[in-house]
Amino acid sequence: MERLTRREEEVMEMIWQLGSCAPKDVRAMFPDPKPHINTVATMFQLLEKKGYLTHRPKGRGYIYTPAVKQESYGRGKFEQFVRRYFGNSYMNVVSALVREEKVSEQELTDFLDNLKKQ
Repeated sequence: MERLTRREEEVMEMIWQLGSCAPKDVRAMFPDPKPHINTVATMFQLLEKKGYLTHRPKGRGYIYTPAVKQESYGRGKFEQFVRRYFGNSYMNVVSALVREEKVSEQELTDFLDNLKKQ
């Protein structure tokens, strides 16, 4: 799947939040000054070409629906992050979280206990 630019990712986050929507719905979510509606519509077309959206006709326009779940996109981004910054080692990520005290040893122990029970 093609990577998204920062702006495309921002628009996709709005679309995921709304579900099925039109460009005008996303434009309304932007703070002032809002981008021109044609700019947002072009972004939708680019996202569809990249495989992130599908559309169906509605009235004189289209309703767009995410073709990629937000969770799937997030997993892909996380994998890239781990590859790039942690030598493709998830244990390096866990070690960093423990070292930085973002996750306690007790939380890890509880997690492992729960995992064993499953």
